[in-house]
Amino acid sequence: MNDLDRAAHALLRLPPSCGPVRLVAVDGHAGSGKSTLAARLATALGDAPVLRLDDLATHEELFEWTGRLREQVLDPLARGEEASYRPYDWRLRRFGEARTLPPSPVVLVEGVGAGRAMVRPFLAWSLWMERGAEWSWERGRRRDGPDQAAFWDGWTVAETRHFAGDPSRPFADTLVRECEEGYEWLPGPGVTAGADQIITHRDGFMSVN
Repeated sequence: MNDLDRAAHALLRLPPSCGPVRLVAVDGHAGSGKSTLAARLATALGDAPVLRLDDLATHEELFEWTGRLREQVLDPLARGEEASYRPYDWRLRRFGEARTLPPSPVVLVEGVGAGRAMVRPFLAWSLWMERGAEWSWERGRRRDGPDQAAFWDGWTVAETRHFAGDPSRPFADTLVRECEEGYEWLPGPGVTAGADQIITHRDGFMSVN
């Protein structure tokens, strides 16, 4: 069993946190590898749904998407219902056709700010991509190319301001480091010991007692 399979097995053992759903945050700086981790973890979970926060943000509201998240996603899932949201088209600058999100056993929420204060009461677990801001941003700039340079200039300022006022990393349950092969799973600052703590960290991996 590889590290992603072990992580998926552990997450499925968590108690539901949002109605019947185990909501899991994949947070970190832009360009840190969140989307890749979420996609790989979703596969290990048997094609678990992934909500990309980029679909709820807009050019004018980079971090002011909490109302849409609550109304369109969290509240329906908490009732055990299918969620429905309209993903934002960053090229056309408008919301597109509705997309559904089923109340699956695990739903991943991926994006900068996924572990923010407003979301934490609904989370079963919070993952943080352990890659520094400058390194992540440089990686993202290379990925997106020179055409997006102006956007990145504004983004880094907005992200810095967001995390200064509403940090995620101090509350993360697991820090995830990308390795040449697989990932390293480390206890996050938010981990607390207790009899009900079913996820532990042994030998650098997330596993189940």
